[in-house]
Amino acid sequence: MSIKNSGAAPASAVNPNGKLPMEENEEEEIWKVAVSRFQAREEEIERKKMTVKEKVQQRLGFAEEATRCLTQTLEELEIMGDPMRKEVGMARKKIDMANRDIKSLAQSCQKKEKEYKETLEAFNEKNKEKTHLVSMLMELLAESERVRMKKLEEINKTVGALQ
Repeated sequence: MSIKNSGAAPASAVNPNGKLPMEENEEEEIWKVAVSRFQAREEEIERKKMTVKEKVQQRLGFAEEATRCLTQTLEELEIMGDPMRKEVGMARKKIDMANRDIKSLAQSCQKKEKEYKETLEAFNEKNKEKTHLVSMLMELLAESERVRMKKLEEINKTVGALQ
């Protein structure tokens, strides 16, 4: 759009800036086009910036949602794991306590069995001794009865002979 000037311009047509009005219009037009292009680029940059920002916000939203889901899943896993660990721990403690009780009771039982065997052996010995003594008593009683009967017969014969 440039118009060539052929020769010198009249002094009245020159601006105080030292430029011709046509040159001024061209410069102004070039300036407007440059500003317009700059604004268009700025708007495009701003649109791209907003698009990227929206994508980032969207991804952040997805990331936050994923984080919430993962956190919730982790909490559920911890909740699931805790009761099992507690119950297993409690069961192990109860088993340990039962084992200690069983060991103590087994020792007590062995001690009682030993005492029982010793007592049973003593009982059997005393029972044999009693049986032996009873049989001796029976023999003594029988002998005593026989001796008394014999004496009675002798006394009876003696009394019968005296009459």
